[in-house]
Amino acid sequence: MKNTKTPNFISVGALGEGFAANSNVLDVHEGLNGRSFTLTFADGETHDCRILGSTSLIWDGSTYEARVTSIREGIYFVDFLTGEKAKESLSVVLDDANGQVTLVGGSLPNEETASASAYDRARQGMELTGVDATILHGSLNGVQGGMAHAPTKELIGLRNRYHYSPEEAYEHLYLNENFYTWHCIKGSESGLADTDRCHYIAISEQLYLFIWREKIVPTLGVILIDLKRMKTDGKIFGYSGFDFSTYTNFPVGAVADVLNMTTY
Repeated sequence: MKNTKTPNFISVGALGEGFAANSNVLDVHEGLNGRSFTLTFADGETHDCRILGSTSLIWDGSTYEARVTSIREGIYFVDFLTGEKAKESLSVVLDDANGQVTLVGGSLPNEETASASAYDRARQGMELTGVDATILHGSLNGVQGGMAHAPTKELIGLRNRYHYSPEEAYEHLYLNENFYTWHCIKGSESGLADTDRCHYIAISEQLYLFIWREKIVPTLGVILIDLKRMKTDGKIFGYSGFDFSTYTNFPVGAVADVLNMTTY
């Protein structure tokens, strides 16, 4: 008899452990050490940020552990968690070359929210994922000009393969403005696939910020995709286990290649 058992979904903590060995993440970057920025967004929201080093910053007067990287000259990815019990993810793309900034704030659902069935959420007109994300675009230190960060359709139709390590490989199919499909070719989630909510932001020529929010195991992914360099850099945020008690926020980076492009 044919085996019809499907692979099991794993926790985000277990995923991070699988990604950790021999990973293709970028080294942290010292280029912003000692720099201060005022981030001003279109809705009037402002934040003060001082980069202490490649692993720490001061955000609105409070000090946090952080990770600072640069996938392209003059463009930096700054990632950290805030909050005490309920953690909030903050990922900032500082485009020092053009005076632009994008802020992605994300939070995870509690156990009750995450346990609601997809059917019940659909029946109530809710998104299937309980992971929240807020995306803001603005300027650095009042600088105007340069290419503004904005939503884009340029990735739609692409089917890309990402090698996160020699042991971990995935493919992404960017379906439309709201959804993409991921498929684990080999690694910790081998054989698993799903279609999830996503967002695409153009940062510079052939450089994109890609955000996804998974619905089965609550997960927030935020990565930069550089199609000139064929490299990605970013992070994945979620609960360490299935008991909703602790968080994990780990760096990811991949070597990319384009498998095909579908034009609709």
